[in-house]
Amino acid sequence: MILLELFWSFFQIGILSFGGGYAVLPLIQSQIVEYRQWLTLVEYADILTISQMTPGPIAINAATFVGTRVAGLPGAVIATLGCITPSLIIALGVAYLYVKYRQVSVMQGILSFLRPAVVALIASAGISIVKLTFWGGGDVAWAVSALDFVAIGLFTASLVILRKWKTDPIKVMLASGVVGAALYLLL
Repeated sequence: MILLELFWSFFQIGILSFGGGYAVLPLIQSQIVEYRQWLTLVEYADILTISQMTPGPIAINAATFVGTRVAGLPGAVIATLGCITPSLIIALGVAYLYVKYRQVSVMQGILSFLRPAVVALIASAGISIVKLTFWGGGDVAWAVSALDFVAIGLFTASLVILRKWKTDPIKVMLASGVVGAALYLLL
């Protein structure tokens, strides 16, 4: 029964995941943390971190890791299949329709409608991750003592390094991990 629930949960995520990996993060969080309660918000953030560091699309990596956590190797396979099946079906259908109707203005209108929705989904995921990182997942408290200054410092330094010097993101993540581990061990 759990395998069927895993497949169905990630099938729903897969069928609604327009806009790529970051746009699907709120859907995964809603399904896995809030509705099914298979993971806590902290475990979900850990899985997202691992999913971003491993090769491949973040949604598929997250499905694999959640499936493994919930039901072992069979869960990983089933969750991953659930995640990719709708995309495969939709991609084949859209490719056929796009080739057949690419000159029609309605097709261009549909595509321009989806862009703002994707930006909103990505912003929602970003806000959730910032809240979890800066305030430890609790309610946003505007008291200075509630903030995690190490996380804010690492975030700010990483952002500046990435934007100003265009450094390789992998190197920035590794350096942030080392510096963060050292600072959290010392503090």
